[in-house]
Amino acid sequence: MAPAQMAWTEADVFVLRLYVAGQTPRSLRAVANTQKMCADDLHGIYRLEVIDLYQQPHLAQGEQIVALPALIKHLPPPARMVIGDMSDTVTVLSALNLRST
Repeated sequence: MAPAQMAWTEADVFVLRLYVAGQTPRSLRAVANTQKMCADDLHGIYRLEVIDLYQQPHLAQGEQIVALPALIKHLPPPARMVIGDMSDTVTVLSALNLRST
């Protein structure tokens, strides 16, 4: 069965932050997988910020990050988080509530 198509409009902008720990293989996979997922499934209506916590640890304050890599959807509410290398696109989209029903 094919995955459901997104039912979002250009008025919706998804604000995502991907927190990684340096240039580790797991971090690099998470960045590549997240960029591909956004390009394939969010159709240009997203803003993705990749934050390396080795270089900018202060940017994690208040985020309640317990493991890395961590992808957080800030907008639209509610905020949601997924931890891992983001290789299971269907699970990531569902967990972040980015897939239409």
